[in-house]
This record gives sequence, structure tokens and C-alpha cells, in this order.
Amino acid sequence: MPLPDHRPLRTARMKSAAYDETSRNLEIAFHDGSLNTWRGVPAEVARRFFSAPNPTTFWEDRIAEEYPVTRGRGDSAADSVSKLNDLFGPSGPSDQR
Repeated sequence: MPLPDHRPLRTARMKSAAYDETSRNLEIAFHDGSLNTWRGVPAEVARRFFSAPNPTTFWEDRIAEEYPVTRGRGDSAADSVSKLNDLFGPSGPSDQR
């Protein structure tokens, strides 16, 4: 489940990010739809990420390869249902018997 209170990021790759001090998780939503979580990120590193002039460069240099990551997709269940409805219609694929 995505962390609440994502802050918008104005970069070509990153859409938004959130940090949880208790779990030390940094979650980043990318424009390609992925939602990845880096675990064990110290609060000071997260603070510097959010205040960096270029968050993407800071992430590449100080976070991406330094902390374990869980990769995922940012689509919510409602978005997934909507996409399936667009493909098959609201009642799902028709039975061709």
C-alpha cells in the first residue's frame, strides 16, 4: 500500500515521493507508473533527497544502489478495474457459447 502524503517532484523521471521515519522507507512514484520503495533510508538522507536541487541525481548517486528496494506498480485497484472495463466492458469478457 502506498505511503500517504506524497510530495510532488518536478523531474522528468519522478512524479512524487514520500518518506516514513518509523519504517525508514522512501517511496518514489515514477512517471512510467512504477512505485518503488527503498528500505532502511536514514531520515537525513531522505531530507537531503527532498531538498536537493535535482532529486533524480541525488537519488541516482546516494539512494538507488545503496539501499534495498521493493519494486512495484503505482496503479491502484480502482485504476486496474477501470482498465479492465475499458478492455472488456463493465461485465467482463462475453461468454461465446
